[in-house]
Amino acid sequence: MAQDSRPVVLDVKDLKTYFYTRRGIAKAVDGVSFQLHQGETLGLVGESACGKSVTALSVIRLVPQPSGRIVGGEMIFQGEDLLQKPERDMRNIRGKQIAMILQDPMTSLDPVFTIGDQVGEPIRFHQPENRKNIMERVVEMLRAVKIPAPEIRVREYPHQMSGGMRQRIVAAMAISCTPQLLIADEPTTSLDVTIQAQLLKLLNELKTQSKLAMLIITHDFGIVARVCDRVAVMYAGRIVETADVRTIFKSPLHPYTQALIGSVPKVGARVERLFSIEGQPPDVRAIPPGCPFAPRCSQAMDICREKYPETTVVGDGHLVNCWLMDKKN
Repeated sequence: MAQDSRPVVLDVKDLKTYFYTRRGIAKAVDGVSFQLHQGETLGLVGESACGKSVTALSVIRLVPQPSGRIVGGEMIFQGEDLLQKPERDMRNIRGKQIAMILQDPMTSLDPVFTIGDQVGEPIRFHQPENRKNIMERVVEMLRAVKIPAPEIRVREYPHQMSGGMRQRIVAAMAISCTPQLLIADEPTTSLDVTIQAQLLKLLNELKTQSKLAMLIITHDFGIVARVCDRVAVMYAGRIVETADVRTIFKSPLHPYTQALIGSVPKVGARVERLFSIEGQPPDVRAIPPGCPFAPRCSQAMDICREKYPETTVVGDGHLVNCWLMDKKN
């Protein structure tokens, strides 16, 4: 894959987000680095509790307080470091330049306000207009996300919508101010297969029409194959492999990436027992020295348990953190 010549929208460098608890320091994100280009979709994948959602919340500076803190790194967005911006500036960036679709739409929607009021809220905040123009814009957004009869729906409430419609309404809220970066955290988790396909198609259309940069957080490799251009695989707060989608599926190099892909059932394949990764991810309050995947890795060597591997550049955009790369070279 040739080097991407599109402008870099987001450049995250050595991001560290820790949670300070009575039982110790939880290193939820511990040195994450990645780039996101204009019009590109990056998939952030890994098991639950590997740091994907905390990475997203760190980007928009909404890490739960007071225990959560971003303790290091840089997040360069449109040429400026988000970590250096005061909260007042971040309020102007959220919703307008960076938007996020949360995992559960019901946590994003207030049951006592109409759909029109809620989709119109970011427009009122970032682009003050009279109520008539705002409602026209809301109807336009609902139509863009394929909500039927949007003129009627704007007067209805979240409980009157299906799960798929609520998720699309949250998407309408996210794109209402035409952001440059859209973050979607497990956007299809609560949806059935048909609605999943519709939402993924919608996200692809939005990316094409608006040249959005998108960060998709998921553990579903079917979603990765359908909408992502590149993939970053996370484990225990770190990215262990990054490559374009074709390379990740065809030639995964990190044992954890291989295990994740091997855990996906193959259509038409007959097996007595489905493959699963043995053991559990480490407690981020007490990550062992060396590679945190070593206790679960069938190819682990002595050095894997002693020292964390440096990043190896295998090809254009293909980065791997694994001592096996030294052995192969």
